[in-house]
Amino acid sequence: MEESNKIKGISADGIDRRLSVAPMMDWTDRHCRVFHRLLSPDALLFTEMVTADAIIHAGAERFCAHDESEHPLALQLGSSHPDKLARAVEAVAPYHFDEINLNVGCPSDRVQSGRFGACLMAEPELVARCMTAMMGASDIPMTVKCRIGIDDMDEEAGLDTFVDAVADSGVKIIYLHARKAWLSGLSPKENRDIPPLDYERAYRLKQRRPDLEIYLNGGIVTTDTACAEMARFDGVMIGRAAYKTPYILSEIGEAAFGRAPVSRVDVMEKMADYAAAQIADGVKMHAITRHMLGLYNGNSGARQWRRVLGEELRGETDARKLAAAAYQIEERIAKWQAA
Repeated sequence: MEESNKIKGISADGIDRRLSVAPMMDWTDRHCRVFHRLLSPDALLFTEMVTADAIIHAGAERFCAHDESEHPLALQLGSSHPDKLARAVEAVAPYHFDEINLNVGCPSDRVQSGRFGACLMAEPELVARCMTAMMGASDIPMTVKCRIGIDDMDEEAGLDTFVDAVADSGVKIIYLHARKAWLSGLSPKENRDIPPLDYERAYRLKQRRPDLEIYLNGGIVTTDTACAEMARFDGVMIGRAAYKTPYILSEIGEAAFGRAPVSRVDVMEKMADYAAAQIADGVKMHAITRHMLGLYNGNSGARQWRRVLGEELRGETDARKLAAAAYQIEERIAKWQAA
């Protein structure tokens, strides 16, 4: 193994996974990912989940097109059919994803009805067959994202059995959402909050299987928590915090990796250039700005920022106004700090 790959969180495949942004339906689209990349040169980014059926029947272009700046970039797939997953992996090869991940964590009714997502935790051998098929279709890393359990599954024996079966198929990387998923009685939104977090159960898995790379997900909403858990796990995956308070990605980069703070104005200058090109191709301004509403959360200009992006610039076609809005907010913050 090369010396650089001995650094905790940098895999033998050369991908730095110490910090990643979770795949989130309706959120982590290509515009969101360009924004997140500007905030964090380090983070591994994920697409929204896309089903194998969708790729096979609707074509990969609709779901897989992305900007080169988004790399390293992982594609998340959903399915419980090994043959379909293999076909999907082959179909997306021209898009050169750095990793392909199987969703074994989503608890929604729609996903359950398709027999994939979190319900697959009850079928570890099927998941193992899925992963074997995916690995047989490509040489890029194939990974799994799962929960610590579902419903009445024993969190100790159930999770161990699942992970061991998946690892036996050749999987080396697990993104672990440290909550159970309750498939009956709780909505997807409630499943993100009501089942208690259990970082210690996740850590026991890491201790039992030091040969695997385990990345902690769930409830990581502060830089301090991210840095603390990076010391115990191979890395952390940020979910809603990366969307609602996206500047946390820069703060983690500064605290954990020693990077200089990212300037919000510089980010918006680059996003203005990106938006201009997208608008020229027919993309609506709101499709881009909706991902950036939380950029100033926690600052005195947060409400004004959300209003400008959500109302004044919603139908705008002049992308330079994005950067101008950021300069106005920075001036307001500077005056508030000087008062």
